Amino acid sequence: RDVRHYLASTDKRQRTTRPPKALIVPHAGYIYSAPVAASAYALLAPLRNTIRRVVLLGPAHRVAIRGTIYPGNWEFNVRAIYEGRDETTITRQFYFHYDYLNEFIKQRFPRAAINAGTFAIEVDDASRVADVARAIDAEFANSLAATLTETEKAFQLSFVAMIETIVQVISGVSYIVILIIFAVAANTMAMTARERLAEYATLKALGFGPGFVARLIFSESLLIALIGAAAALLLTPVLAAGFFDTVGKSIFARFQVAPSTYALQIVAAAAVGVLAALVPMVRSARVKIVDGLRHVG
Repeated sequence: RDVRHYLASTDKRQRTTRPPKALIVPHAGYIYSAPVAASAYALLAPLRNTIRRVVLLGPAHRVAIRGTIYPGNWEFNVRAIYEGRDETTITRQFYFHYDYLNEFIKQRFPRAAINAGTFAIEVDDASRVADVARAIDAEFANSLAATLTETEKAFQLSFVAMIETIVQVISGVSYIVILIIFAVAANTMAMTARERLAEYATLKALGFGPGFVARLIFSESLLIALIGAAAALLLTPVLAAGFFDTVGKSIFARFQVAPSTYALQIVAAAAVGVLAALVPMVRSARVKIVDGLRHVG
């Protein structure tokens, strides 16, 4: 049905009565090469009663992989290419038949052969899943291969729990980094305000009130923090893409920075800017004109 659909959807104006000497056609999954391949094969439709012999040449669908856990050069025949139901499905995994691996283990590691760690069981009635799990575990309870039967959801959540621990550690480190940045920003603003006490005193002598001086320091601190936030916003997608290309592809189907993360970056930067300015702006606003003019930075 799919083949007929692609052939019928080709542009009939491109068809010719002159038989082509050769056709070079892409050879992949339907979603990748079917439209192009159909447009080439459609050229032969008017010649179906004329062409008597066809010579087909094509590369072998073989993939060679160098083993790590199981050393050696492994060769596989590609039987199919699968697509995910949606973009959250990882489609970069390579599946192969267990017997191929088991035959190798029999030769190199005989004691480890004919051994599996996970079995997938399909239950007809979802309400009986718990009963089936208990029955299986009871069957192997006193054996050397005791089992732990659980639902697919619980099995997947066990891996999510491990990843969640890593995320919590990263979150903790992030808070520590924010505190360090706050300490550096606060120290910088304090030194800046102390060096400019004479300038602030001059502004007061010219008639500018303490509130103006406080707002000046506050604006400077907030501006510096927001400039840092802008740099972080520009670098975040670049760093996230680099992490996904180097490490994340083996774990995640996709790795995108959520809009809430960008919002948190702006909020954190603004908070650092506001808090770092509080002490300097209060001290500078309270300084007396005479004391400020006498100050040597």
